[in-house]
Amino acid sequence: MKLALVGATGMVGEVMLKVLKERNFPIDELLLVASEKSVGKEISFKGKNHKVIGLNDAIAAKPTIAIFSAGGNTSLEWAPKFAEVGTTVIDNSSAWRMEADKKLIVPEINAHLLTKEDKIIANPNCSTIQLVMALAPLHRKYKMKRVVVSTYQSVSGTGLKAVQQMENEMAGVKGEMAYPYPIHKNALPHCDVFEENGYTKEEMKLAREPQKILDDKSFSVTATAVRIPTAGGHSEAVNVQFENDFDLGEVRRILHDTPGIVVQDNPQTNTYPMPMYAHDKDDVFVGRIRRDETQPNTLNMWIVSDNLRKGAATNAVQIAEYLMDNGLV
Repeated sequence: MKLALVGATGMVGEVMLKVLKERNFPIDELLLVASEKSVGKEISFKGKNHKVIGLNDAIAAKPTIAIFSAGGNTSLEWAPKFAEVGTTVIDNSSAWRMEADKKLIVPEINAHLLTKEDKIIANPNCSTIQLVMALAPLHRKYKMKRVVVSTYQSVSGTGLKAVQQMENEMAGVKGEMAYPYPIHKNALPHCDVFEENGYTKEEMKLAREPQKILDDKSFSVTATAVRIPTAGGHSEAVNVQFENDFDLGEVRRILHDTPGIVVQDNPQTNTYPMPMYAHDKDDVFVGRIRRDETQPNTLNMWIVSDNLRKGAATNAVQIAEYLMDNGLV
């Protein structure tokens, strides 16, 4: 197993190395890949120093799998070049997600669709992953009609520059701005860029990606995505209308029995998911499970996950594990 990690010096790249180590992913040769300005840097992995190499050198090495966390433009240009030499690419950007011939994978839901012919595999948006993890088992049972989701997303979803902006503002230091406004003591209803329809790209990802992952356009999703001054972890308030009625006890049982989901739902003890609990964990946490009393067959719930782990690094590594375990690479 020759594994290339493209974008090794970024926030997600750092978490990816941590997840690979924790899960003891079997690597015979590790290639750490980044932009030219980072080539030659050394990064330690499992007690051994690895020199960062450039993209051309990585392609020449013909890795078995390449995990990309380097942005959409890099993925669009370089993922096909890796695929040409026989490498299976798992891409963490939005570049390939909605391409008809590329699969959008959350392993617990649809990894069974993968074949040896899939040379570029898309990792969904971080907010989408935690949403569909909770929705998929409920959709199978009750059939969703409409989902309304409001997200409360941490600055880590934007990257290092945004984390630095928040820390600077907290310390009263003037510095580079990742956002058009301060984020400390603020909330920005603005994740990613605005599209012509008035929604942001992040909101449209939440609208489109669940339909592709679940291979079902019979339900619709509408979203409002908000950036809040938390260092890590995304939260979502979700309202979902089903075709069929449900029992709240059964809903909790279904979620409790779903691998990768942890139910934290006891108002009497103030037990509910929060980013501080999700930090550095791979699970998706669900709580505040209650009936919407304003219309039939409708559920409210609160979903929280570490956006850099299950929302990015862990999901990608799980895809790689599935490919290996099933002889697809």
